[in-house]
Amino acid sequence: MQIVKRLTEAYKNARVEHIDEDSKYVFFSDCHRGAGSLADEFTRNENAYNFALKYYFDNGFTYVEAGDGDELWEHPNFSVIKNAHHEAFANIKKFYDDDRLILLYGNHNIYLKNQEYVRDNYYTFYDHYHKIEHDFLQGIEPLEALVLKVKKTGQEILIVHGHQGDLVNDHLWFFTMLSLKYFWRFLHAYGIQNPASPVKNAQKRHKLERNYNKWIKKYKMMLICGHTHRVKFPKSNELPYFNMGCCVYPTRITAIEISNGNIQLVQWHTRPNHTGALKVTREIIQGPAPLYKFDIRKSKN
Repeated sequence: MQIVKRLTEAYKNARVEHIDEDSKYVFFSDCHRGAGSLADEFTRNENAYNFALKYYFDNGFTYVEAGDGDELWEHPNFSVIKNAHHEAFANIKKFYDDDRLILLYGNHNIYLKNQEYVRDNYYTFYDHYHKIEHDFLQGIEPLEALVLKVKKTGQEILIVHGHQGDLVNDHLWFFTMLSLKYFWRFLHAYGIQNPASPVKNAQKRHKLERNYNKWIKKYKMMLICGHTHRVKFPKSNELPYFNMGCCVYPTRITAIEISNGNIQLVQWHTRPNHTGALKVTREIIQGPAPLYKFDIRKSKN
C-alpha cells in the first residue's frame, strides 16, 4: 500500500491547473538525456524529439516533462548533459520563456527536488567556449505532481512520474543510484538492464501497475504517469490508467496529448518516404477519446 500512500501525498501537494476544451498539453516522460556516449539512449531518437517539440510549440501546446528528463543519476554534473544536447534544451527553453513548460521530477532526476541544486544548475548556463553565462530556466521550480482540473465538470487528472512508493526507486533511491552509477551504467551500454528497474522486469512492472489501479479505484481519478517505459491507454472496461511510455525506445518516442477536450496516445518516429529520404512522422496510436469518458466518480467499480 506504500504506492497508494505516496500517490495520495503527491496529489495533496500537487500544483493545480484548470483546463477547458481550448487547453492543449503534451506529456513526455523518461527522455533520459545523457552525455552523448554509447550509454545515452536518447541520442538515437533526438531528431524525432526535437521535431516533435517544434510541432508542439508551434501549435500552442504546454509541454509537461513528467520525470527522468535528464539522466542525473549517471551525470549529476548537468553541464555535461546540456553540452551534449544543445538543440533539445534550446527547444525546451522556448516553452519556458513562453510560460508553457511544466517540469516534474522522477527518480533519475530526483536532484530536482532540491531547489538549491536547480538554482545552481538550471537557472543559468555557462558557455565555456565564449566564456559567457546565459540565462537558462531562470526561476523554474520542478514539481512532484500536477493536477489538471476540468472547469466544466470538476473532473481531476493526476500526473506524476510514477516512481512514488517503488521502494528501490523512491525511498532507497540513493543506493539504487550508486549501483547504477558505478556498475550498471557500464553494462547498460551493451543492452544489459538493471533488474531494479521496472523497464525489463515484467513482474515488477505489473506490480506497480496493479497498485496504480488500486489508487485510481479508491480515489476515482485519472492517472497519467511514466516510469515503466510501457505505453498504456485504457480500454473501455479498464480503469483510467495512462502511461506515456518513453523517449528511449529503439526507433520511436511516445507521448500523450490532451486537446479539444480529448486525450490520445501518439508516437513520433523516423521513416523513409517514397524517395528514400528520412522523415519524422507523427502517428496516433490510440484515441482520441473524450476526457469525460474516463470520469469514474459515479462508477461502482
